[in-house]
Order: sequence, then structure tokens, then C-alpha cells
Amino acid sequence: MVMAQRCEAFEREEPVIEAIRSGDRYAFDELVGRHHGWVRGVVFGVLGYRDGLDDVLQQVWTAFWERIGELRDVQRWRPWLYRLAKNAALDAGRKTTRRRRLSDVPFDAGMEPLTAAAPLDPNATVAADERHEAVLDAIRALPTLYREPFVLRHLNDWTYQQIAEVMDMPVDSVETRLVRARRLLRDMLRDKV
Repeated sequence: MVMAQRCEAFEREEPVIEAIRSGDRYAFDELVGRHHGWVRGVVFGVLGYRDGLDDVLQQVWTAFWERIGELRDVQRWRPWLYRLAKNAALDAGRKTTRRRRLSDVPFDAGMEPLTAAAPLDPNATVAADERHEAVLDAIRALPTLYREPFVLRHLNDWTYQQIAEVMDMPVDSVETRLVRARRLLRDMLRDKV
């Protein structure tokens, strides 16, 4: 039921896009509210770290507002927004790489722990923190080719069809990339978790 509602919401944005093209800021705010999460996932999927993520997101949404008139086919707004987000993240990644090495960037700054309640045992807390770090490092280490669909699927709970649409590739390719991402993660985490 929840997945059906999510898919339905994913499909009915064309009237909102038309309203945005007419300059409706309320429609824009509504679209941002509904789709900010997956756009954030795309940016994170490309960057692989959270440093500067909010700045890149601001650039993406500003570019969306300013360039919506360039969108030729309203039904293809998701792939268009995906490309805006991906390109902004790639640009930010290049700038960051020039300034410092990726390994120096704190990957999980501001992230909440995976568990809501802290264990009472200090040893368990340390072990949980180490597992958390290992998983985050492994996701960051995935090649962008695999990290992007992995984040969309597992952090944003998108269907393979939705991922294929925005990444402009066949569903079989999405499935293959996800299988390879999971395999790589399993191999990287085999001795760490």
C-alpha cells in the first residue's frame, strides 16, 4: 500500500511542474518538499560524503527554478532534475577534490546513529560505533556507478523502475548495478561487521 502511494505520488507531478513554469512559488515549494529527499540522495550518491551537501542542494533547487523554462517535455522532469543534481554534485566534488583529499572529509558529520537507543554496555556502544563507521566507509567507497542507484534504492526506497527513469537506463541495468553494489559492500564488510 505504501509503495503504491509512493509510486502514485511519483507519477502525478506534471500539473505542479506546469504551475512552476508559470512562476508559481507555492507549487515550487510543494515540489521541493515532496522531492527534496531523493534529490539529496542523488547528491550524496555522487559525492559520497555530507560535507557541503546542503550547499549543493541549494544550487540544484535554484537551478531548477531558474532553468525550468528549458525543460522541453514536462513528463521528463524527473530525469532532468536528476541530471541537474548529478551535475551539481560532480562539480562540487571536483572543487572539493582540488582543495583536499576525499579521505579527509568527515563522511557522517551530523548523522544520527543507526540505533535510536544507546546500549547500556560501553563495549557494545564502541562495537556499534565501529560497525556504523565500517558501513558508512563501505558505502562511501562504492564507485559512483553503484553508489547512486544504491542510495536511491536503499535510502530513498525507490523502485527499480523509478531509478531507471531518472538515470535513463534499462531496469535490467539498474538491477545489475544494485546486485554488484550489494556484492561489493558484502565483500568490504565481511571481516568488519
